[in-house]
Amino acid sequence: MVGLGSVSVPVVKQYIRYIETLAIDIPLLLSRSNIASTTLSQENERISGEQLQAFLANLIIATDDPLFGLKSGVFVEPSSYSVLGYITMTCATLEQALERIKPYEKLVGDMGVTSIDYQPQQVAINWHCAYSFEDVREQMVDNVFASWLTYARWLSGQALGPIAVHLQRADPSPEQRAYYQQVFACPVLFSQPTNRLILPREYLDIPLRQPDHCLLQTLELHAAGQVSALGDDHRFSIQVKDIIRILLAKGITRKDMVAGQLNMSERTLQRKLQQEQTSYQKLLDEARLSLAQQYLTETLLPVDDIAMQLGFSETRSFFRSFKGWTGQTPSVYRESSSQKSG
Repeated sequence: MVGLGSVSVPVVKQYIRYIETLAIDIPLLLSRSNIASTTLSQENERISGEQLQAFLANLIIATDDPLFGLKSGVFVEPSSYSVLGYITMTCATLEQALERIKPYEKLVGDMGVTSIDYQPQQVAINWHCAYSFEDVREQMVDNVFASWLTYARWLSGQALGPIAVHLQRADPSPEQRAYYQQVFACPVLFSQPTNRLILPREYLDIPLRQPDHCLLQTLELHAAGQVSALGDDHRFSIQVKDIIRILLAKGITRKDMVAGQLNMSERTLQRKLQQEQTSYQKLLDEARLSLAQQYLTETLLPVDDIAMQLGFSETRSFFRSFKGWTGQTPSVYRESSSQKSG
């Protein structure tokens, strides 16, 4: 789709769960927004961004409530984020969950783009809404931030709260401002340059309630294929590298399996990579380096085991490759990293 892209049905269903608590004719609302009610029964279905924008514009009129974006946030569920929701459920920490947003947020929809600024004492999560109607954008930002906070609290089992919330929307009435304060329980600043949640840096290490590393890898592999099927705006090589990284964590380096996840032949895979001036081997090396550095700095795995995990037939081949990438042997790299962290 062009224009405002597309949106997964679970996004609409979160708003529907909120509307069901109100005296609003839902079938009429959907009809006015050109959304077939039968579409909402199919979790994997998508609607156009224009349909969602019309739906929210009609909802603004129907509710006559400038705070419905905030109020609908409490109706979030893991399924509201499609596969991304289930991926974050299996992450071990909040940082792992945050890192999964950017690669897979397109599965939720093309409503906006997330970016994360990591600073020494805090983390700022920014969200830029792509929609054109100002009043719709304001409600969507409110909904996204309130949903994120509700979901993060559920994932962690803790009453997490941001340090501050910045919103681009104009300063509301005192009564409305008080409701923002109640929802976020922190300073909420309006007329800001960006929409952002600011969190304490230590939140990144908070353990989540249902970590499952094996299921996480399986879900990511599935999600990477779905992103590719949607025709992601990201470069094709980024999609390939994501799949390589997921398979590599299982010790798999085969090009044919990566091509299979993208529903194409090895020849087509290589041709598309050549169009972006790269190759399968280059992406494999980059993924191997990234995982090798992670294993060396975050685990006590012997170097022989790391080499095998990364698909090297011999440890000496891993040594030679790693030194070529970093200028250091794996053992020296591990030791120097340990000294820096100490």
